[in-house]
Amino acid sequence: MLKLFCINGVIPILLFLNYASALTSDGLSLLSIKSAVDGGDTVFADWNDGDNTPCNWSGVTCANVSGDSDPRVVGVSLAGKTLRGYIPSELGNLKYLRRLNLHDNSFHGSIPDQIFNATSLHSIFLYGNNLSGNLPASICNPPRLQNIDLSHNSLAGTIQKFLGNCRQLQRLILAENEFSGEIPSGIFPELANLVQLDLSSNSFNGSLPYDIGQLKSLTGTLNLSFNHFAGKLPESLGELPLTVSFDLRRNNFSGEIPQTGSFANQGPTAFLNNPLLCGFPLQKTCRNNSSTVPPGTQSFTPAIGDNEPKKGLKPGLIILISVADAFGVALIGLIIVYLYWRRKDSNGCSCTCKGRFGGNQKFKFCSFPCVNGFPHTDSEAESEKGDAASGGGGNGGGEGGQLVAIDKGFSFELDELLRASAYVLGKSGLGIVYKVVLGNGIPVAVRRLGEGGEQRYKEFVSEVQAIGRVKHPNVVKLRAYYWALDEKLLISDFISNGNLGSALRGQTSTVLSWSTRLNIAKGTARGLAYLHECSPRKFVHGDIKPSNILLDNEHQPHISDFGLNRLITITGNNPSSSGGFMGGALPYLTQPEKVNNYQAPEARMSSNRPTQKWDVYSFGVVLLELLTGKSPEFSSPTTSTSTEIADLVKWVRKGFEEETPLSDMVDPMLLQEVHAKKEVLSMFHLALGCTEVDPDIRPRMKVVSESLDKIRT
Repeated sequence: MLKLFCINGVIPILLFLNYASALTSDGLSLLSIKSAVDGGDTVFADWNDGDNTPCNWSGVTCANVSGDSDPRVVGVSLAGKTLRGYIPSELGNLKYLRRLNLHDNSFHGSIPDQIFNATSLHSIFLYGNNLSGNLPASICNPPRLQNIDLSHNSLAGTIQKFLGNCRQLQRLILAENEFSGEIPSGIFPELANLVQLDLSSNSFNGSLPYDIGQLKSLTGTLNLSFNHFAGKLPESLGELPLTVSFDLRRNNFSGEIPQTGSFANQGPTAFLNNPLLCGFPLQKTCRNNSSTVPPGTQSFTPAIGDNEPKKGLKPGLIILISVADAFGVALIGLIIVYLYWRRKDSNGCSCTCKGRFGGNQKFKFCSFPCVNGFPHTDSEAESEKGDAASGGGGNGGGEGGQLVAIDKGFSFELDELLRASAYVLGKSGLGIVYKVVLGNGIPVAVRRLGEGGEQRYKEFVSEVQAIGRVKHPNVVKLRAYYWALDEKLLISDFISNGNLGSALRGQTSTVLSWSTRLNIAKGTARGLAYLHECSPRKFVHGDIKPSNILLDNEHQPHISDFGLNRLITITGNNPSSSGGFMGGALPYLTQPEKVNNYQAPEARMSSNRPTQKWDVYSFGVVLLELLTGKSPEFSSPTTSTSTEIADLVKWVRKGFEEETPLSDMVDPMLLQEVHAKKEVLSMFHLALGCTEVDPDIRPRMKVVSESLDKIRT
């Protein structure tokens, strides 16, 4: 029986010590948060000081570590709980703490130096608070610290050389603070593992240290925008990996933009709002301020006087002008000949013949028979199989109908097309799609569009010809088109193995191994990069999703439906719904896709015009779907009895912040095959870069494609 004694009026000292010692040392350190937060007793109602262990407390993660019989605290995640208070220094006593997530709260005051006594710390996420003060000098004490995100606070002061001691650091994000001063040299060469650097929206000034080019592991976007950096851009920036995109907007850089290395891969947006910058890719040429004539340059300014150069041109210049004149005359002659033959080809041949449904019809190209018609009754659209030759009903092409082959090597006649067997593949606001097997056994995909008006014929032809000039192995090829007042058809390659969406959902026989998924991602990225950078119109697809990525028998991807919405608008059809696919197979008739699931946030505003960065975001979502096997919105169990609809992009981001095991995020079908963790992580990081909320931060598709090509199976 325990007896209590009164000593100077203080009663149960012994009892208090026994009571307090019931909770582990990790639990006692965590209780400091409860005391530091306003209303802590209510917010942390399940954090009871009478418990033996804190491992069942909300927001606390424990694990067994070597040398300790009891589980130890390895993670504290209290993000987004509107907590108001200060960060207690006692958190530094958590010897095995690996990740600390306190972001998106209202913590104020400085970051205590003592926190970094937790030497097992891998990741610290304090962004989105009201923290102030300087960057702690002890921040690099944890030898394995990899992720620091202190953005969206009120931190100030300068960047000191001690930051170079974080040699394992992979991500340093200090955006949206009040840091100032110059960045000293000697830091960046020490950060050999850094893959992300974001110093945007601060007050840094001075020139960039030349050794910034030694960040050889950098990927994604180097973001130095919205600061006061000045001076010339160091040529060493060009030594960064080619996959790195620059964001140097809103600074005071001056001089000519170097044209070496990575500089050549940047677009003009990377350098905007630097008034003193000039040179490519900006639309501002650099002036030559030298008043002297460079050696070897002749002056052709006429002078007066016996001792001055005489009037007239030098013999060499006369020869040069003569050659230029001759070349100009020859060029004009070639243009005239070209226009003559083009007009002769298009207008010089006209014939009148008997139409299939009676009446005379004129075609510009006599090499094609004067026949019309194609199955277009609603009953055929609802059937699974039809015969194109049995079309009946309707007058087909009408006055002026024409079948135009875009690819001259792909020869067939309209009559052959009409006689062929046609299989309905799908019907939607984007038109009815048929699989048509021609007489030579070659299948093509034929899409019927809306009627449209005759007054938009030239606009339609211009769009179709631009699409037809796109030639890439990962883009569906348009072969021909047919135009008449009441019939418009697009004839393209038929891709035989369905689409990626069906394969991901197990609706086809395609087995999506890791190597297959990686090759699909690479091919799709190449096709999109071609559309963005090299196609005649530098197309924006605007609707990238798995159902628009068609697969052939070799599982090679083919992007379909690019430019289609524009054609639908011209023909007067309703493009709001999705379904049939140019060159594709049966769409999701039972499980229609929600287009918005793949759209970039800014694309959901109807007033915004499509941009290439929309496609980058959508492609990033497709990458996450390939990695996780989950749809952009999926059902995630919250308890044993309820589920919630989770957003795939946010779910993956949260998983990385909380260091969720990779096996919990990767598609279970890949777990037995994927052993190269680095490859999977590389694709995850690339996908997260593509799905950044800010479109300016997203990389270009060319950069994405180059990054994927570096990932090996």
